[in-house]
Amino acid sequence: MLPVAVLVSGSGSNLQALLDASAADPEFGARIAVVISDRPGVGALQRALQSGVPAEVVRWGEFNDRESFSVAICDTAERYGAEALILAGFMRILSPAAIDRYPNRIINIHPALLPAFPGAHAVPAALAHGVKVSGVTVHFVDDEVDHGPIIAQQAVPVQSDDTEETLHARIQKEEHLLFPLVIKAFSAGSLRVVGRHVIWEES
Repeated sequence: MLPVAVLVSGSGSNLQALLDASAADPEFGARIAVVISDRPGVGALQRALQSGVPAEVVRWGEFNDRESFSVAICDTAERYGAEALILAGFMRILSPAAIDRYPNRIINIHPALLPAFPGAHAVPAALAHGVKVSGVTVHFVDDEVDHGPIIAQQAVPVQSDDTEETLHARIQKEEHLLFPLVIKAFSAGSLRVVGRHVIWEES
């Protein structure tokens, strides 16, 4: 079992999808060693505790810069033996120090079809732009925001009467299906990065 740290900032619905997959699938391959939040009191921490998973808070506001914050995140993850970082609704940008410590071992999920609409406001930005299709991207993290090699994507049609809430809800349904599939493949050693391309191989 590959020990991973899941990084969170909010309610933790994608964390829950991973917890559920881990509990239901003996071949899931990943063990959530710790959940780390950048702020206290969020729902994801409660989900972790209810599942018997250790939870830690590394408060963003207690650090002078992104570098020292990122080092503290990595130190916490390594204390629990985590060999990869899984960003599940984590709203902070990690510094290159984290990328160096976990090369091609940091995975993020994003509510848009990258490279379109990177950043924290992807769903309203897609609606404002008038796109007919949005979706989900799971990708490796590199030194740029929402930029690393794309592992998997799933399209979600945009309806004419969609609001930010309705579109985001449909995107989340696809996130909860796609994210566990990717983490299972990653844990099995089935993902190989060649430049900007991720190749799925049989483990």
